[in-house]
Amino acid sequence: MTMEKTLRGMVAAACMAALPHLVLAQDLAPAASAAAPPPIVAQNPAPAMSAATPPPSDDPLAQAIFARLQQMTPIGGGPLPRSDAALGKAVADFYAQRHYASAWSDEANVRQLLTGLASVDADGLLPEDYHLSELSLMAEALEDPGLSPAARAEFDVAATSAYITALVQLARGKVDPFRLDPTWNFDPAAIDPQQGMSLLQTSIDERSVDQAFAMARPQNPLYAKLRDALAQLRATAADGGWPPVPGGPTLKPGMKDPRVSALRARLVAGGYLDPTLAQGETYDNPLKDAVRRFQADQYLDTDGNVGADTLVALNVPIAVRIGQVRANLERARWLLHALQGTFVVVDVAGYKVSFYRDGQPVWKSRVQVGKPYRSTPIFRSQITYVTFNPTWTIPPTILKNDVLPKIRKNPSYLANNRIRVLDRSGNVIRPSSVDWAHPRGITLRQDAGPGNSLGQVVIRFPNAFAVYLHDTPHQELFEKARRDTSSGCIRVEHPLDLVELLFNDPEKWNRQAIGERIAQKTTQNVTLPTAIPVLLAYWTVDIGDDGKLAYKPDVYQRDGALLAALDKPQPLRTP
Repeated sequence: MTMEKTLRGMVAAACMAALPHLVLAQDLAPAASAAAPPPIVAQNPAPAMSAATPPPSDDPLAQAIFARLQQMTPIGGGPLPRSDAALGKAVADFYAQRHYASAWSDEANVRQLLTGLASVDADGLLPEDYHLSELSLMAEALEDPGLSPAARAEFDVAATSAYITALVQLARGKVDPFRLDPTWNFDPAAIDPQQGMSLLQTSIDERSVDQAFAMARPQNPLYAKLRDALAQLRATAADGGWPPVPGGPTLKPGMKDPRVSALRARLVAGGYLDPTLAQGETYDNPLKDAVRRFQADQYLDTDGNVGADTLVALNVPIAVRIGQVRANLERARWLLHALQGTFVVVDVAGYKVSFYRDGQPVWKSRVQVGKPYRSTPIFRSQITYVTFNPTWTIPPTILKNDVLPKIRKNPSYLANNRIRVLDRSGNVIRPSSVDWAHPRGITLRQDAGPGNSLGQVVIRFPNAFAVYLHDTPHQELFEKARRDTSSGCIRVEHPLDLVELLFNDPEKWNRQAIGERIAQKTTQNVTLPTAIPVLLAYWTVDIGDDGKLAYKPDVYQRDGALLAALDKPQPLRTP
């Protein structure tokens, strides 16, 4: 097996099948033929330390490593804390397979390890989580020929612990997403622990530790671009950051104002305005075009005026944007190990949906997502069927908070919106028979047809949140830059285009055939020939082909909690 193939295998196993009871994050885009997410496969536990064969008595360093591992994994003294047990078990297995021989006696491997640990800073991780400073000092002491085997063993085991932890967290993320969001259900994939252990040993034996670090990272162009963007932001910050734009009245094209000079400087620093246009107090057309490009990248209305919202975006500290990129690098480590097959991605914070075929985007459209207090959940599922001319059963929360107040205010509301009242048995009853001050045992259902809240079509996938993709009569809201306007479901612009792609049958399910189904004006459920994975994801940055970042509003305020967790040491994650 070649070294390149070996290291690519390490990435496929997320580098760390060495942890027999750990599994890795599911690929973002499973193949379209998969009917359901793969189950977590239970792995056999590693042998207990007491069952390990002691090392040869003529190898003092191996004896010292064995003794150090006994301290990490107490025999008869109760288990290690769960946060330490995963790593302790992995390290013990690693050394048992090499008969407790030193892994870090080679100077080149030690140098590559220290360089690799330092390099995780470029991934938005913290080198000191992996004890870089302490290991560097210990490595210097290794040059002393009189250093005791116990001291050398302490370094060896600590270095292996740092190596395993760093590779795992580069490959699959440092923070457990489920701890931040209990709705998270991107299933981890089962891996072969023996293969992973073998690949880990190979990186030591073939002095390819540096390549292991490089290949542990998600092998996706988006990840590389995010790393580059983080480096560029940090370089700008080191040069003093972005110059502020003073507050004041709205700046508009044609105005002359001393603040325009500061605006020009800010846009030059951000890459939106040519440096040759950095001077001047007149708000001319080139400056207006630069402002509009900036507004588009901030998900603001592109009116070319520097009002309150644009001014706030211009003056966001560069440190905040650095944190935003770090948060999204972590999300990339959760999800972007592979993009393959056919699937749908809803970019919730970006208000858009995309359809991928063979791993390539072939269609995208704008969407409306849930309001912050009725947020669209983040999860994965499988699109299984489509409903043409749907009725709409009003959910309890919407009934209580939105519809009942309207009924009480206007008794004609139900008739005007073609909403029927059903009793517990599903029978239609007269609205006048209901005590609308204290309604009990009723369901409201809106008829299919014009004005129906779900429009002409619903795209359905199993989930516990009653969330789906659907058409909407509220087309005017797609023109808004920020579209967190729904009650949790995803309203899709041009949903019939997506339906045609989902069926993928130009003869039977072309646009004419779809239109004919809708024209029948009857509610029909049609199962897709193949279930299509759908992923509801949350990203607060976009990155263009030119590497320029667009910053989305953190509409559900998720970045802060993720960054707080990212800035603390985290244990290796277990299922």
